Amino acid sequence: MVFNERVRRKFRRARFLFLLPLVAVLFGCGHHEPPADLVIINNVEPESLDPAVIVAQADARIVLGVFEGLTRFNAVDAHAEPALASSWEISPDGKIYTFHLRTNLLWSTGEPITSADVVYSWIRALDPKTACRYAGQLYYLKNGEEFNTGKITNAALVGVSAPDKFTVRAELHSPTAFFLDLCAFQTLAVVPRQAIEKYGDRWLMQKPVPVSGAYELQSWRLNDKIRLKKNPNYWDALNTRSDIIDILPVGMATTALNLYERGQVDVVWDKNLIPSELMDVLLKRPDFHAFNYLGTYFIRINVTRKPFNDPRVRKALALAIDKERIVKKIARANQQATSHIVPPGTRNYTSPEGLGYDPQLARKLLAEAGFPDGKGFPRFEYLVDSSSTLHENIGVEIQQMWHDELGLQVDIRKVETQVFWGMWARLEFDVSRAGWIGDYNDANTYLGMFVTGDGNNETGWGNAHYDDLIRQANEQTDVAKREKIFQDAESMLIRDELPIIPLYIYTGINYFDTNKVAGIWENVLDEHPLQNIYRIKPKS
Repeated sequence: MVFNERVRRKFRRARFLFLLPLVAVLFGCGHHEPPADLVIINNVEPESLDPAVIVAQADARIVLGVFEGLTRFNAVDAHAEPALASSWEISPDGKIYTFHLRTNLLWSTGEPITSADVVYSWIRALDPKTACRYAGQLYYLKNGEEFNTGKITNAALVGVSAPDKFTVRAELHSPTAFFLDLCAFQTLAVVPRQAIEKYGDRWLMQKPVPVSGAYELQSWRLNDKIRLKKNPNYWDALNTRSDIIDILPVGMATTALNLYERGQVDVVWDKNLIPSELMDVLLKRPDFHAFNYLGTYFIRINVTRKPFNDPRVRKALALAIDKERIVKKIARANQQATSHIVPPGTRNYTSPEGLGYDPQLARKLLAEAGFPDGKGFPRFEYLVDSSSTLHENIGVEIQQMWHDELGLQVDIRKVETQVFWGMWARLEFDVSRAGWIGDYNDANTYLGMFVTGDGNNETGWGNAHYDDLIRQANEQTDVAKREKIFQDAESMLIRDELPIIPLYIYTGINYFDTNKVAGIWENVLDEHPLQNIYRIKPKS
């Protein structure tokens, strides 16, 4: 691929910065193993490959290639399609799903996969001892929330059962329009009871790991790569296109781009892995693919800390941010500035407007809260992670806005990504950068996570009326009425309470040469099943 002269000059200036990360990535790569059919850069090292533990999209991309659920995401448009279940029936009231498993299902190690494995996997995700932050995805089951929160301890009372070895019966407490999408989500993937009960928390470190998906985990070398090998026992193995896939953990955009330009990787998928200073140029190239995407960049506020427990303070922070300036000056990938959390294009939903840019009103609210011109307001931290320089650059811009408009003193605190996730979970921050990618195409994937106590809330905020609105919306079968209830809830979130400050809607971006790689389709969930992707001309 040929760069124009502008890019060449920038690359020459940055060559020294590229060199050390590149050497670090390449050092230690095996010289005695066959080359991979496909090499993908997938951002930073995964937190885990346990479907019940992971939270990051990068981790899920790998996990969904290794473990599968009753449904899976279609490669073209990301709708839920049959996977371990070949078919299902839904009761007239929408509360009971009867899934029929394929009769040829096997673990990669040869044992049969049965309905009991599905029940075990779902109950394990709900078990409080697992500490699954996505356990709320199973609250739609009868008694799912009660079991997860310890109100009941008998797992047999949860609404999932195995009438026979090829049938799974799911009983919901109310109709759930997106339940089949949830069955494709990693939290509901089927995991090997035989390995987990034998090895405990170390089950993923044993060889071989029994898997239910298209690929086996052949090796995981930290800070080097994850190697996946085609699972010959997978029910759809005939349509698994690549035999060996290497997943590289590369968090630096410059390193990722350099590896790609050298032909050492085939696909880079993450919006953060494009150097921001080259964004406007690279997006004009045919191998850089931008698409509409259900993803929102926002700020979390820890409402358990003073003075952020005052909604007037949170509103003032929101009103003092010029979001258009952020997307045009810093993000620079045609993102859409937003005042709401649910992105446009979400199925059967249009968001209400939140708070715009109004520094004068921001100063008025801050004064009403007891901090005229920022006097007396404690110095605080804006938390970012090291996964992309973009986060820090946005933080610096907001730091300046809050200083200039409100007189506030803000420090940028940058930590490693794994530390960052833990600080969120423990509410060890003041305000923090955040982002959310839709788990499925429904407004609930955004609004449902802010109910009181949800594992992905991570703001300390809770409101009984908001919780009730979300419950009402998800019990409502009338599409128009459901949308109105969700709009009332989102309005509370983005206009009245403000535990979050939406900044912009993501533009989905990945890069690969369509003359060399096939099987990737841009879709609103940015879901690209590994078994569909292949090099058109295999590496020699």
